[in-house]
This record gives sequence, C-alpha cells and structure tokens, in this order.
Amino acid sequence: MPTKSDSKRSKTDALIEEGTFNPSPGTVRDPKFRGSEFFDPHDAVQVKYEMLRRVSIDILDEAVRERLVAMTADFNRLWADTATPNRERKRLLAHIIEDVTLVKLPRKAPPRSTSASRPARSRRSPP
Repeated sequence: MPTKSDSKRSKTDALIEEGTFNPSPGTVRDPKFRGSEFFDPHDAVQVKYEMLRRVSIDILDEAVRERLVAMTADFNRLWADTATPNRERKRLLAHIIEDVTLVKLPRKAPPRSTSASRPARSRRSPP
C-alpha cells in the first residue's frame, strides 16, 4: 500500500514531467494552500488559477477605491513635505512595497582613454 510520502513524491514527479512544478512553494501566501490536501503549492497551474480567480472576485468597491485615491494624495503631500524625515519616508514605502530584490550587476570597466579623445597639446617652440 503506498504511503502518503510515496503519493506526494509521485505527484511531484508528475508535476515536474508536465512542466507545472512550482519550484518556490514557500512564496504562496494564500491560506488555502496551508495544511490542505487539495490545494498544493507545488502545483503552479493550480496556484495561478487561484490567483486569477481571487483577482476576479476581489474587485474593489467604491468606498475602498475612494480611500485609496485619498491615500495617494496624502502620500504625495507627505513625501514632498521637507519637514518629513527620511525615516518616515521609509515607513511610508514599507506600507506600499512588499518586497524588493536587489541584484548586483558586474561592474563595467571604465572606457580607456585613447589619444583621439585627448585634447591636442599645443607645442610651443622654446623662446
């Protein structure tokens, strides 16, 4: 009789073979996918379907939209105010931005100067 880990492994193998395996299931934040036997965060198709379904259901009502518009006006005013310290600006951004990933790119070597790019020196004849 197959154990639960065997059935999980075979489902994972099937998802990999079909090209629908989600390599980062820890990034799925929907509570449905926690502790459920039906919802599998490894199944990329199921995760995407649930995301799209939720967006179509969670359309903003007018009151929420008005509050968001007011918040953006307040944000612009607070951000532009010279009396707002940088730490408060950082807190404002933290309320809006959930995640930022920085990627360090390799540094390009500065261009070499060539004789053509140097200004010509005037040669004076000695007096």
